[in-house]
Amino acid sequence: MLTRRLFIGAMLLSAADVAQAQARRDTQALAPTATADEQTAAEPAPSTSGGAKWRTPGSVPRTPEGQEPLRSPVSGAPRQPIARVSKGPDTLPNDAGQEWRDYDISPYTARVTSTNRPEQAILDWILRETGYEAWHTEPLAMLSIDRQRLRVYHKPEMHAIVSEMVDRFVNTEAESHAFGMRVITVGSPNWRSKSHRILHPVAAQTQGVQAWLLAKEDAALLVADLRRRSDFQEHSTPHLLVNNGQSRQIAATRTRNYIRDVLLKAEAWPGYDPQMAQYDEGFKLEFNPLLSLDGKVVDAVIRCEVDLVEKLIPVMIDVPTSVAPRQRQRIDVPQPISSRLHERFRWPVEQVLLISLGVGPAPVPPAASPLGVNVPLISAATRAEVLVFVESKGKLGNQPTALQPVQSQPNSYRNRY
Repeated sequence: MLTRRLFIGAMLLSAADVAQAQARRDTQALAPTATADEQTAAEPAPSTSGGAKWRTPGSVPRTPEGQEPLRSPVSGAPRQPIARVSKGPDTLPNDAGQEWRDYDISPYTARVTSTNRPEQAILDWILRETGYEAWHTEPLAMLSIDRQRLRVYHKPEMHAIVSEMVDRFVNTEAESHAFGMRVITVGSPNWRSKSHRILHPVAAQTQGVQAWLLAKEDAALLVADLRRRSDFQEHSTPHLLVNNGQSRQIAATRTRNYIRDVLLKAEAWPGYDPQMAQYDEGFKLEFNPLLSLDGKVVDAVIRCEVDLVEKLIPVMIDVPTSVAPRQRQRIDVPQPISSRLHERFRWPVEQVLLISLGVGPAPVPPAASPLGVNVPLISAATRAEVLVFVESKGKLGNQPTALQPVQSQPNSYRNRY
């Protein structure tokens, strides 16, 4: 009898344990999934005594037996910021006396049809004149622009600079003013010995670059004298005109193709696939002028890039196949040379600005074969001196007159593009 009672009691205890275990499993299934931060906090710290090890990054952390693995946060949930974020004031602070002003730029944007965003030129010139840091540090400032207006929030001193720059664009007197630009190369820089007396140096910040001012009549005589040389070559039309406040780019490039690499392909003949590449040779010149309010001084940002492949260095690659075990293929590694100029100049409109990029890669225009395909030009001289002439043509329809050279040298800009 005693044995039977003990057996029945043991069965009742087992049934109770099973019921409690089932209730715990149901509770865990209904409980919300822990967040990533809670999961991280629940993970035990790694032991330094040698038992536990750091888990592999990205792997699912282990859980005790009988529990479900921890889940990751729901995809698409908003990211929780780490930095402390607070809501700003309802009004703009003006601790430094900042003021909000709107400038009407529609007179300029309405007459510019060469670009879809003419207002970008105004924004670029304001940033060149004031510097980028003036709008991203103290005091609080704002600069926003669309096709109709320019919105500025800054101190009165900054508004004075912005107002002058906007007036230089919307000024109707400078609407029809144009500039001429030409690019010339000569094989030797010895032309200086004859023309040195008419050159008035201007400081340039770029290494290896020289700049001078010339009277318009002296510049015309210099070009005529250079044209008599056998190593003279002109790469742009002398009648290219650039309107005030607008950016104009001229380029003369050619494409040189070469085999850069080989990809082994045993299933196709000849057992490899040559990987072709191309290198664009030539020059790109960008000119962006802007007249002063009185129309006597011009500011211009000039950017020039000249690239040339001096030679292609051959390398032989083994590409053996079952049919041709000693097969080899040549690949080429280009040896390029380049010249760069990105600078801002200021000079009187009655003079001509002459810039020398030094002796470097010669910008050779593309040549077309009888089949219409551009082929590399064969030239013994791959280096030459690049000369850029920039001249104010005055208002369109008016013939500019040649003036005598001005002896005073204007200061170059403050080394800011």
